[in-house]
Amino acid sequence: MTRFLAVLFLPLILLCAAPAAAQPAARHMDVRLVPETNSATSGSAVTIAFTMHPQPGWHGYWRNPGDAGQEPRVAWHLPEGWSAEPLQYPVPGRLTVAGLMNYVFARDHALLATIHVGAGAELGATFPLDARLDYLVCTDEVCVPETATVTTNLNVAAPGAPNPAFQGYRQALPRPLGADARFEVAGGRVRLAIPLPAAASVSDPYFYPATLDALNHSAAQSFSRTGDTLIVETAAGARAGALPAIEGVLEIGGTGLSLIAHPGPVPPAGTPVGTSGGEPGGGDNGAGSGGGFLWAFLGALLGGLILNVMPCVFPILSLKALSLARAGETAAQARQEALAYAAGVIATCLALGGLLLALRAGGAAVGWAFQLQDPRVILLLLLLVTAIALGLAGLFALPVIAAGDRLTRSGGLGGAFFTGVLAAFVATPCTGPFMGAALAAALVLPAAAALAIFAGLGLGLALPFLLLGFVPGLRRLLPKPGRWMENFQRILSVPMFLTALGLAWVLGQETGIDGMTVGLGGALLLGLALWWFGRGGRPIALAAIALAIAAGFFLLPTAPPPAAAAPAEGPLPAEPFSEARLAELRAARTPVFVYFTADWCLTCKVNERGAMASSEVAQAFQARGIKVLIGDWTRGDPAIGRFLERQGRSGVPLYLFYAPGGRRRCCRRSSPPVR
Repeated sequence: MTRFLAVLFLPLILLCAAPAAAQPAARHMDVRLVPETNSATSGSAVTIAFTMHPQPGWHGYWRNPGDAGQEPRVAWHLPEGWSAEPLQYPVPGRLTVAGLMNYVFARDHALLATIHVGAGAELGATFPLDARLDYLVCTDEVCVPETATVTTNLNVAAPGAPNPAFQGYRQALPRPLGADARFEVAGGRVRLAIPLPAAASVSDPYFYPATLDALNHSAAQSFSRTGDTLIVETAAGARAGALPAIEGVLEIGGTGLSLIAHPGPVPPAGTPVGTSGGEPGGGDNGAGSGGGFLWAFLGALLGGLILNVMPCVFPILSLKALSLARAGETAAQARQEALAYAAGVIATCLALGGLLLALRAGGAAVGWAFQLQDPRVILLLLLLVTAIALGLAGLFALPVIAAGDRLTRSGGLGGAFFTGVLAAFVATPCTGPFMGAALAAALVLPAAAALAIFAGLGLGLALPFLLLGFVPGLRRLLPKPGRWMENFQRILSVPMFLTALGLAWVLGQETGIDGMTVGLGGALLLGLALWWFGRGGRPIALAAIALAIAAGFFLLPTAPPPAAAAPAEGPLPAEPFSEARLAELRAARTPVFVYFTADWCLTCKVNERGAMASSEVAQAFQARGIKVLIGDWTRGDPAIGRFLERQGRSGVPLYLFYAPGGRRRCCRRSSPPVR
């Protein structure tokens, strides 16, 4: 028995060599709460950073810790009316111990959170922001849960100068991919198809799954390219086949791209680009060249061109084209109008693209048409498209885009420019071929190249009108003005009404049936106001229009957040630990093995998957009548915490063996060998 236990627990003795009793009382992770700016206006948002400084040899954990560990949890104590968004994490590193993969931060890092200042916060007042951060800090041998209670102050005033350190904090965050990925599970393998255009280089790739139990963290990952798609393949996790989505971060060349993959077909593997399992990937497959950018630009150009036949753009383009025929402009005037229209389109695409890149640089998970994720923008588009459709149907005069309108006659360049802005803005709900790959490239390219691609999208959208303006032969092909144009205008209202219906459906998807009802009610009120506007009642109509928009914005509901949970089990047949049960077994002179573990403890899981998981060990315990008690400290059971303190320990793992004679043995280095 003595030799058996010595061989059994030798690996545990080595792993548990550092006793918690010898550890200093001070925390192993220095945590501070730092605001980006010391002042902000009421109703605004400010970014707060938890700056994390682990001691040498210690590490913290990512939102998904991997095979063991625990994500940090924050509890805020904020002034009334204030709120905080979830934590944002930088791209983690990898730590493999005994074949178990964990996602950790072994160096200084920052966790970011956005705080929304209460709308009624008193100007000039100072408000304390208090937070309790519970986190796990570990070495390769021991894990200790720690708590940091931190505070900072924020003044309600004009925004102050930003802390320059936050630029580095944001650069460490993964950038949103901006495109949907797909995954499929078969034969114990999970395969992901990630849109990644040829313009984006792939070096040292690794996929960090944020969704729990999606992948086998310890398994190697293989990568291949099929056109503009990166294929990731690895062993599936326990819940992979039942997941509605897999969220994670793709690291390529030291840069992280956050993404969400939904179930769907994944193409066969293509050209290999690397294998990762704690080791670097293998090259970039020649991506990132100027040729890749050129293809992305051409894709944006073609995508913008095809947008012109979409139901939300075609009516506007058609009426603007027919205005050339009706107005009888000179060649010079036609060219000027075409350039002004193109300038409006391209400027709008650049403005949306620039705002998109700025938001992504700030860590926001947004992609093209990011504004459509906000139901208020959907509502605004719904009202705008409804107004255009009603105008085309003849309910009222539509001076902005109508042929021969006053704005065009008095200052045609201004009218053409605004029509281009309108066309580009209402085109954002539409997507077409070639756009996906081109805009995905823009979201992973440098800012200058990305803006060039957005400009290419605008140029493609403006191209038909540019051709009409600069090619006299095309203008001569336009039909002569006549009464048929009014009928054609009525016909063009149909696709605009269909676009409005589609926007109402999107609003319902984002906010539920109540949100759709608010949107349709606002559209009805807007229609009545425009009808009155067409009859000459302009002051009342304008007031009704403002009321329709304001009521919609204030009454629009928000979508409810989702929730989730997770389980765990031990390797040996065991009973839950309690001091009463331990005392009962010892009183009966029963040999007892007690081990304390936690789901977030890497060393615990190494031991439980190692010697403790052996069937021979379980049989030997059963043959010798050894009872096993397990103390699960995953959720910080205070009774277990007090017991650990009395054993001179402040963390897990801890392994105790009580021989029938009452003598306790432990795996600590300061204890005598287990016999």
